Amino acid sequence: MTTPVWIAGVGMTPFGRHSGKSVSDLTRWAVTDALRDCGAAANDLDAAFFGTAAQGALEGQHMIPGQIALRAMGIQRIPVVNVENACATGASAFALAVNQIRAGAAEVALAIGVERMNVGDPERTMSVFDGAYDIADPAALARTLLDLGGEVDEPDLGPRSIFMDVYAAVARNHMRLYGTTQEQIAAVAAKNHDHAAANPRAHYRRPMTVSDVLAARRLSYPLTVPMCAPITDGAAAVVVCSEAGLRRLGAPKRVEVLASVIGTGTDRDTRTFEGHQARLLAARAYEQAGVGPDDVDVAEVHDATAFGEVLQTEMLGLVPPGEGGPAALRGETALGGRIPVNPSGGLESKGHPLGASGLGQIFELTEQLRGTAGPRRVDGARIALAENGGGFHRGEEAVTSVVVLRRA
Repeated sequence: MTTPVWIAGVGMTPFGRHSGKSVSDLTRWAVTDALRDCGAAANDLDAAFFGTAAQGALEGQHMIPGQIALRAMGIQRIPVVNVENACATGASAFALAVNQIRAGAAEVALAIGVERMNVGDPERTMSVFDGAYDIADPAALARTLLDLGGEVDEPDLGPRSIFMDVYAAVARNHMRLYGTTQEQIAAVAAKNHDHAAANPRAHYRRPMTVSDVLAARRLSYPLTVPMCAPITDGAAAVVVCSEAGLRRLGAPKRVEVLASVIGTGTDRDTRTFEGHQARLLAARAYEQAGVGPDDVDVAEVHDATAFGEVLQTEMLGLVPPGEGGPAALRGETALGGRIPVNPSGGLESKGHPLGASGLGQIFELTEQLRGTAGPRRVDGARIALAENGGGFHRGEEAVTSVVVLRRA
């Protein structure tokens, strides 16, 4: 029988620009809130998994970032494992903490994700993303994007992450296969900007209409700036426990981790979405959790661009193939709709501090299942789903995580 794992405490800084704050400062903020949330102290922790994807590249702090940041706030003696796994870093730290509990190696474990992306040098920040594809063969990336998205005759659209070109090429392939429209992608962005307006921790909190999104500065077609995640600083932390750990802390059973799975891609024809790794992982997660996509009440998915949400709602089985865009345009994925997606505002509005994003999703879904999400609450939510992906390799994400949670 699988050992039950419970989320005992969560903490999250506001996502945005945090000038003057260090990685250690942001770590202290999120971890202190998570410990306070479950009535724990630093010496209650048996293990910690510290996620950051960019600190080494941006600040030169390689190898032991977690030991430094956590020791600064009095967390010592316990094993601290550093995690770097592209934009799925936070979700990977969470999976490791969950597995530590399931293995019986700990009763109380911490997962923390943190990123300080705004370092005063935009060119250096953008260079971080170049490490998230195969730098030994850059021509392969160019061939893949051309194969997926075709040639697009457009002027120089200014500085942007290479991943905006990646998402744009995959989006154009989806448009070719299913007839997805730019308006439908804009509907996702407008919906998420509206959701973020009710989230005090979101980077951008200004509501937008579909027309506003379409009229904004263009990036690689079909994307415009409001469809894409900003450069964001922030941290999020989650304390997970066994039942013995809950008893030790005196914390109640409120949110159970039914599944936390991670995987990578397979060799396949990436011009179709058959065999996409998120679809395969979702099937594993649903089987492990004993639920199906029709049971999901609320989801947070990886929308580094609005098209990412279109695709992932399909891969997770929340809507049929080709229906991600139309469902958003019909309002099915908005608060009050059939299956609310990204009530936090998603990465494109809440923000995307790479190492913290996956744990930010867990924070939001824990709030939803506890009924403490305020005006963005999904009433009666019992089953929640998170999908977090990162990197790009051979035509799809290099890594994907799927998590299923249940309200006790």
